[in-house]
Amino acid sequence: MSGRTRMSEMIARRFLISGLVQGVGFRYFAQRAAATHRITGFVRNLGDGRVEALVQGTEKNVSAMREDLSTGPRYGKVEHIEELVVEPDRSYSNFRIER
Repeated sequence: MSGRTRMSEMIARRFLISGLVQGVGFRYFAQRAAATHRITGFVRNLGDGRVEALVQGTEKNVSAMREDLSTGPRYGKVEHIEELVVEPDRSYSNFRIER
C-alpha cells in the first residue's frame, strides 16, 4: 500500500472535548499530535468553552490520537471527551486549526 490511506480503510470521529481546554495551547497540541499519527481533519474552539476535533485516519491512528486528546497539553485539563462516529470527508488532506 502507498503512504496514503485508502478511503475504505479510513475511519472518522468527531470529538467534543471539555475541561480546561481553551487558552492552554490545546489546538496546537492537537495539530502536533495529528502530524505524529498521520491524521487529517481539524480542531477548533467552540463558543461554549469546549474544543471540537474531526479526526480521520486508520483505526489504529485515530485510537492513538484519541489517547493524546484525552491527555491534552501540559497546562490543560481534559474532563470529558464525547466521541461521535462520522463518515470520512475527502476534502481534508491535512490537519488544520480552524478559527
